[in-house]
Amino acid sequence: MDTRALGTTAIRIAPLALGGNVFGWTVDEATSFSLIDAFVARGFSLIDTADVYSIWVPGHSGGESERVIGAWLKRGGRRDAIHIATKVGMDMKAAGKGLSRAHVIAAAEASLRNLGTDCIDLYQAHIDDSTVPFEETLEAFARLVEAGKVRVVGASNYTAPRLAEALAASDAGALPRFSVLQPNYNLANRALFEGELQKLCLKEQIGVIPYYALAGGFLTGKYRRPEDLEGKARAGTVAHFLDPRGLDLLAEMDKIAARLGATPTQVALAWLMAQPGVTAPIVSATSLAQLDDIMAAPGLTLDAAALSRLDRASI
Repeated sequence: MDTRALGTTAIRIAPLALGGNVFGWTVDEATSFSLIDAFVARGFSLIDTADVYSIWVPGHSGGESERVIGAWLKRGGRRDAIHIATKVGMDMKAAGKGLSRAHVIAAAEASLRNLGTDCIDLYQAHIDDSTVPFEETLEAFARLVEAGKVRVVGASNYTAPRLAEALAASDAGALPRFSVLQPNYNLANRALFEGELQKLCLKEQIGVIPYYALAGGFLTGKYRRPEDLEGKARAGTVAHFLDPRGLDLLAEMDKIAARLGATPTQVALAWLMAQPGVTAPIVSATSLAQLDDIMAAPGLTLDAAALSRLDRASI
């Protein structure tokens, strides 16, 4: 499979990442193992998780997703077959939050224990923390990199001005640079990334691994009426897309999918993979059937007419 460089780092990945947010939440351990097995067997490698997954579930304390990945490795999964990305900074309740030096170091150690590995391939600031100087956070990342516990660092949910400030602080202090950005970006929600943030990533050669690549499942086409959301875990995420614009977008995707012998899921991901600066969309799955659909997306190339029609429909 063709691979892409993750920014300016030495890490190369296939153009699709597996979201681990569902591991230990809507997907049990056995199913999670089967999903990771199938993902790796097809030549994909990047698995994205976070320490905070899935603290929102009653009775959970965070780290559930990381521990599932660690259990997969302990069961015999090849560490050299995967790239592990995890994140720090969200509210872990009793375990703290933010990007202070002490919290970043403590959280990294906890993630390493959960994952059962001695090195995190990509460690990301999950959310900006304006209460802590960039230099303090980056110095913490530097300690982890120097100790061999982290390979490269990245950021998620940063605005263009704040990301530019962080990069300037790295350069001024000879500190690790954010080589990767994880933004909220998909065909139904383009505004959070396109514009100054995308331009900055292209200029600085930052790898982009968008989350919500399928808009919480809306771009799969399975949610078309309010009744389709009843009892669904992602109902709150998807409901606001069920408006005339969203439904027109789905109709355009349906036409393109039919012409190309593809599915709406594959069309949405192929569009995202074709956008300037995007390295690999992050997509989660709760079944092997869903994963098979997703993993076919890198094999779909959208022609200029399809890309143009999708661009117009998603404005």
